[in-house]
Amino acid sequence: LPAITALRDVTSAQLEAHKDLLDPVVYRRCRHVIGENERVIATTQALAAGDLVRVGELMNASHASLRDDYEVSSPALDVMVDAMRSAPGVLGARLTGAGFGGCAVALVSAGGEEAVSNAIYHHYPQATSTWPDVYISSPSVGSRVMEIRF
Repeated sequence: LPAITALRDVTSAQLEAHKDLLDPVVYRRCRHVIGENERVIATTQALAAGDLVRVGELMNASHASLRDDYEVSSPALDVMVDAMRSAPGVLGARLTGAGFGGCAVALVSAGGEEAVSNAIYHHYPQATSTWPDVYISSPSVGSRVMEIRF
């Protein structure tokens, strides 16, 4: 595969075709990275189409891959994500950051914020003996260059 210069150039189909050449751990790590790249592209398409249900599905798939293939989740993070997903109105949830810690994010339908907070406050302390911090936020336009005139 001479056209491939970086892992980002590999498709899932190409990885599967060469799976037997890789150490099982290396294969799983590659599967996560390649799959995550594909999920990012699919997420941008779903966002452009206004398909938040699909975005949530992709978030769930990302968490599963981070947990199973990249192995950067933890029991506490999995409890947090499961607690979030148990609440009505949650479209998807996943760990965020570098992993190994205790930060997760959920995509929640408007009006579902209290239900997801309550689910976290109920399930997380029971499983971890730790009281969680919950932050409710809303999407914004994000980073951009602004001209400031005085």
